Amino acid sequence: MRTQVAIIGAGPAGLLLSHLLTRGGVDSVVLETRSQEYVASRIRAGILEQSSVDLLTEVGLGDRLRAEGDEHRGIYLNFAGERHHLDFVDLTGRTVWVYGQTEVQKDLVAAGTADVRYEVTEVALHDVESDKPYVTYLDADGVAQRLDAGAIAGCDGSFGPSRQAVPSEHFERVYPYSWLGILADVGPSTDELIYAWHPNGFALHSMRSPTVSRLYLQVPNGTDPASWSDERIWEELAVRLGHGQDGWKLTPGPITDKSVLPMRSYVQTPMRHGRVFLAGDAAHIVPPTGAKGLNLAIADVTLLSKALVDWLRAGDSTAADAYSDDALRRVWRCTHFSWWMTTMLHTSGDPFDAQLQLSQLRWVTSSNAGATGLAENYAGLPIGF
Repeated sequence: MRTQVAIIGAGPAGLLLSHLLTRGGVDSVVLETRSQEYVASRIRAGILEQSSVDLLTEVGLGDRLRAEGDEHRGIYLNFAGERHHLDFVDLTGRTVWVYGQTEVQKDLVAAGTADVRYEVTEVALHDVESDKPYVTYLDADGVAQRLDAGAIAGCDGSFGPSRQAVPSEHFERVYPYSWLGILADVGPSTDELIYAWHPNGFALHSMRSPTVSRLYLQVPNGTDPASWSDERIWEELAVRLGHGQDGWKLTPGPITDKSVLPMRSYVQTPMRHGRVFLAGDAAHIVPPTGAKGLNLAIADVTLLSKALVDWLRAGDSTAADAYSDDALRRVWRCTHFSWWMTTMLHTSGDPFDAQLQLSQLRWVTSSNAGATGLAENYAGLPIGF
């Protein structure tokens, strides 16, 4: 078998890259170790930046997003018994959309532009420094296969084989806390996301739909979700989010999913080696506080698709040669913003840290410059930044 681009990973990054390449006249084959049902059901990010929404709309993937997604003007910051609204439209003219990664995945599958081989195993990359790289794997029936390609795109996350094929250095920050996240069958108690600083720890009220809420609590690393009863979760969320504050009420409901998410930042550089290009979680991880993970993946594959079309169709390698530097410029900006949001809102138990955080929050909510900086980063910089 031969294709122009072998894509490893059929999550949103891999499927979107295949979709963009098809639009540019470049064929691809996508390899995925999991089943289609498993990939489609993974609960991940739920916030899309303005630039991500614009890109998905431009390439024919925005109809259901525009019809069923929930456009938000901003967020609330809650601390010291006060709630402040940051209006991104007033500050930057941009919005964000609540539209889950599972929904983006559905739209990409429905587009039908990707040639995906699911449930493959023993994926390995070969001769990546030559002009004839190839991938070997066992198909769903256990039959050995070889896929020759002009380039290989690693969209297979933190634990896939692509990252290991790129010799490079990495930068990592492991945070001393995690998120206990829940999905609940209850309508959101808020019209915008609430980011809450509280002496007990951070809390976040998000949503997935008019009938499903997504909420988080800061917990110590190593926390067992089973150690938190449903009643205890709702009681702590009410305390941290300000139930009763100015008449606001948190409405509890049946919890359908409960999990713990460790927090870390990770950046691998460069994002290219020979004819292997990394995109999305294969190259970088950010804590979810800044809502950047899925948006960074979309930005990566937007840049990468243009670079590969230029290279494989027109023989112009300029953009391909610049891909890693161009992508990392945005990666580091988003990594900094995610770190900044995380360290501003999560308590450490140190009274000195607490006063610095409160000072920062007061500045952000009282200064137009501070509020605009947060809004500009949260709603998203242009993909070419």
